[in-house]
Amino acid sequence: MGIRVKSNLKKILDERNISIRQLASMTDLKFETLRRLYNDDTKQYQRDTIGRICEVLNINIHDILVLINEENHQSK
Repeated sequence: MGIRVKSNLKKILDERNISIRQLASMTDLKFETLRRLYNDDTKQYQRDTIGRICEVLNINIHDILVLINEENHQSK
């Protein structure tokens, strides 16, 4: 399949013991939008959404979105 973008939101929130609902409250973003990012089910990444999450969690874009090689990732 090649290289694709993966969301690291689950890892970040789990490390900080923050729930999706808490993040929704902190960011004023929709729970469903954040749930899709958390579960890496998002088809499109909205710039404003990613920017707000980065701002609230004090992280950089490369912390939340990473490139993975799907062929290597699926075999693990």
